[in-house]
Amino acid sequence: MAKIWSDEAKYDSWLRVEIAVCEAWGAQGVIPKSDVEKILGASYDIDRIAEYEAEQHHDFNSFLASVADSLGEESRFVHLGLTSYDAEDTALSLRLVLAAELLEHDLSGVLEAVESRAVEFKDTLCMGRSHGVHAEPTTFGLKLAGWVDEIRRNVQRLAAAKAEIAVGKISGPVGTHASVPPDIEDAVCASLGLSVDAISTQIISRDRHASFIGTLAVIAASLDRFATELRHLQRTEVLETEEPFGEGQTGSSSMPHKRNPEKLERISGLSRLFRGYTVTALENVALWHERDISHSSVERVILPDACLALDYMLDMFAFIVRGLLVYPERMRENMDASYGLPFSQRVLLALIETGLSRQDAYKIVQRNAMVCWQERRPFRDILDADSDITGRLDSKQLDGLFDYAYYTRYVDDSFRRLDLA
Repeated sequence: MAKIWSDEAKYDSWLRVEIAVCEAWGAQGVIPKSDVEKILGASYDIDRIAEYEAEQHHDFNSFLASVADSLGEESRFVHLGLTSYDAEDTALSLRLVLAAELLEHDLSGVLEAVESRAVEFKDTLCMGRSHGVHAEPTTFGLKLAGWVDEIRRNVQRLAAAKAEIAVGKISGPVGTHASVPPDIEDAVCASLGLSVDAISTQIISRDRHASFIGTLAVIAASLDRFATELRHLQRTEVLETEEPFGEGQTGSSSMPHKRNPEKLERISGLSRLFRGYTVTALENVALWHERDISHSSVERVILPDACLALDYMLDMFAFIVRGLLVYPERMRENMDASYGLPFSQRVLLALIETGLSRQDAYKIVQRNAMVCWQERRPFRDILDADSDITGRLDSKQLDGLFDYAYYTRYVDDSFRRLDLA
């Protein structure tokens, strides 16, 4: 990813576009065949570009000057009829496509890792929580299966974003094709493997780039959601999972006992950058008339940074998931820590089935639940002491309600929906 966003890769892509344009002109007989062959050998010198730019204060003209140094009289045909952003924007699209392909590879690695662990823990009971409070049981695999579905949506989003950004423009100043006809644009984009931006100005419209950054931000937000869940599960009071902790690793300079979720915290922290990148990319959409240059300086920061950061985050999260430590026994201990209260809805529904109104049944169950919270006694025992309960449900019926298997009977159906074994 760093190579894609290096200066050398930038200049290589600029030169690739300029040569493709010369080849298209050559096919029409505008540039002599012999000169096209010479231009195919054009090169640049990064140091000379820097020297030219110190004088000219224009990076693309400095690039063209360096390319001209590598050629003879045929250099007059380089950049024929173009404006700088014909080459720059088209070349940027080439690099964004390469970056997206790397991110697609990273995302597939995350998907594979989460799918594998979801299947592994498909039937591993754990407590489902809402508002951070025990709700009803679920399985750890089902929790991960939800992530699988979200990651798959992100795979589709990234593919769409890559396709949307894979366009070029060779339409000259302000996009009228006055100095470079549309058939040149068609030929160049086809040779580069890009679609043609149907109507461009001096630039490719920045809604495409904003959409690309927005997609990366959604992926980062998903990673933040997953990381936040695992960070909570690693808290000492919960300790149902832990991120990998290697031999010789330390967690604190002062407290040798610490095993912190610092890798997950990195992911959550880096995800915050993307919120800013998204706002900035949206600001770049509204430019003056056929273009101004206010977006250029911004994109030199946010496009490489966003791609590099997400590349790192995806790789790190795949590593964490593959090495994630999972503690099923602790999950069961935590389930038991609420004294059977997660079965309250089953008791509520059973009372309703006896003919009691929902409102009355709710009050009865809640009353007993509050006693359980306050006295820290088993919910099942407290129900036995309430005649409003025992007058409608006998002991055997109540025992049948306190069964964890009730909550997992459709887990296989959920996994089949995802085509997970």
